[in-house]
Amino acid sequence: MKRPVITTMVLVCAAAAAGAAGYWYVAHRDDLPAGIARSNGRLEVERIEVAAKYPGRIVDLPVREGDVVRAGDLIARQDSSELQAQRAAVEAARERATNAMARARAETAVRQVQARLAQLELDHTATLRRDELVSVAEVDRRTAQRDGERAGVMVATAAIGEATAARAEADAQIRRIDVAIADMSLRAPVDGRIEYRVVEPGSVIPSGGRVATLLDTSQVHMTVFLPTSVAGRLKVGDEARLQLDAAPDYTLPAHVTFVAAEAQFTPKYVETATERDKLVYRVKLAVPRALAQQHAGFVKAGLTGYAYVRTDARVAWPAPLAVKLPGVAPAAAPAAAPASASAH
Repeated sequence: MKRPVITTMVLVCAAAAAGAAGYWYVAHRDDLPAGIARSNGRLEVERIEVAAKYPGRIVDLPVREGDVVRAGDLIARQDSSELQAQRAAVEAARERATNAMARARAETAVRQVQARLAQLELDHTATLRRDELVSVAEVDRRTAQRDGERAGVMVATAAIGEATAARAEADAQIRRIDVAIADMSLRAPVDGRIEYRVVEPGSVIPSGGRVATLLDTSQVHMTVFLPTSVAGRLKVGDEARLQLDAAPDYTLPAHVTFVAAEAQFTPKYVETATERDKLVYRVKLAVPRALAQQHAGFVKAGLTGYAYVRTDARVAWPAPLAVKLPGVAPAAAPAAAPASASAH
C-alpha cells in the first residue's frame, strides 16, 4: 500500500524540480552570471515570395495556407497554351529545315558527280585539242560547263549550311520555349510552409506577380538589440540560447550570424521607453537549420521570448539554460553550429 505513495512523492519531486527551473527563468532573468547577457525579441522565419516570371492566367493552385510543401512541389501553374502553340509552329519550321537540308545534300551529291564528269570531259577535250582534233571554242565550252557544275556544287553546299543553321535556330527556340513552359509551373524552391496564398485560379497576373508566400522553416532567427558593452564582445558563430514565452520549459540552441556595424535607437516594440532611448546594436541569432526543420511545428514565426548570449566563452551556461528540446533528453540535444554568415 505504500508503493503508490512513494511513486506519488517521486512525481511531486520531479514536478517541483521542473517548477524550480521555470521559477529560475522568471525570477532570475536579470540575475545572470558575468559573461552572459539577456535581451528580448521574437522569432522570425525567412519568407520567400513565389512569383511568376511571365504574365499569364493561373489555371491551377493546389496549395492552401498552412500547407507543408517540399522543394519542387507545385505551387501554381499558369496557362501555357500560347507557348505550346508557338512550340508547335517552331517544330514545323524545324521539320521544314530538316527537309531542306536533306534536299540540299542530295543536290550537292548530284552536282559533285556532274562536276567530276565535266572535268573528265574537259580533260578529254584538251587532249583532242593538242592533236588539233577539236577547236578552241569546244575547249572553252567544256571549260565553262565545268565551271558551271562547280558553281552548282558551291550553291548546293551553301544551301546545306543555311538549312543546318535554320534547324539549329529552331532547336534553340524550342529549348527557350520549353524553359518558358517549365517556368509557367511555379514550384517551391525549398521545403517550407505556405503562409499566404494571394491569388486564386483564374487570376491574371503580370510578370513578377506574387502568387504565394513561403516560409522557409529551416531558417529561423531572433533579432535582438544589445548595448555596446555586449555587442562589442560578440562575434559570428558565438553560442546563444533562446527561451520562448510560449514554452519556457524548453531552451533552444542558437548562434550569432550577424552583428550590426552601426548603433541605432532601440525599436519601439522593445520593452520600456527608457530602453528605447538607448543606442544599441542589432544582433541576429539563428537556430540551427536541421533543428528548426525538425521542430518546425514548435518553432513558429512571431513567438516572443528571451535570448541569452555569452560574451565570455569560459563561462559555463547555467543549468536552467541547458539545451532542452521537445521530445529530446537534455544530454542528447544538439549544440548550435556556427553558420557561414559574416558580421557586418
